[in-house]
Amino acid sequence: MAGSLCRYITRPALSDERIQVNAARQVQLELKTPWQDGTTHLVLSPLEFMQRLAALVPRPRLHLIRYHGMLAPNTKFRARVVPQGPAARAHVATGVAAPAECEQAEPVRARAQHIGWARLLKRVFEIDMRRCPSCGAGELKIIAAILERAAIGKILTHLGLDPLPPPRGRASEAGHAFAAD
Repeated sequence: MAGSLCRYITRPALSDERIQVNAARQVQLELKTPWQDGTTHLVLSPLEFMQRLAALVPRPRLHLIRYHGMLAPNTKFRARVVPQGPAARAHVATGVAAPAECEQAEPVRARAQHIGWARLLKRVFEIDMRRCPSCGAGELKIIAAILERAAIGKILTHLGLDPLPPPRGRASEAGHAFAAD
């Protein structure tokens, strides 16, 4: 059982036997089962094949497991099935927690959902938005959040900075070099 499970989870996304390169240097992918129109193979350029393969890779920090039924996040029975702390278990089992249990149980700490923007700026750019950049002693406070493009442009122009964002760069041409080989 363990051997078949290991083989299953370590198998590649595509079988090597189903992928071939033809004489025109195009990738031929044999389908597991023919499509309704009778198609049995796909013929793609190497760049197109890599693009389709890369589209299957999930974004970083994306949840890959979806829960349904009793384990779904909003089901009313989830608390009965998912393991929880001692205080929460007593509350679910009896419906009401006894006062003695509440005093002895450790407090359940709520986990923060989001990291504040000031902490993110410090983590990523090493900019401490809580302290004055001049003296380092004073504490900064937010007085306004300016979101309007016109107001931001006026402020940047007044400070002698370019109000337009930098142009976006083009995608790498590396894929075209691969296709030309």
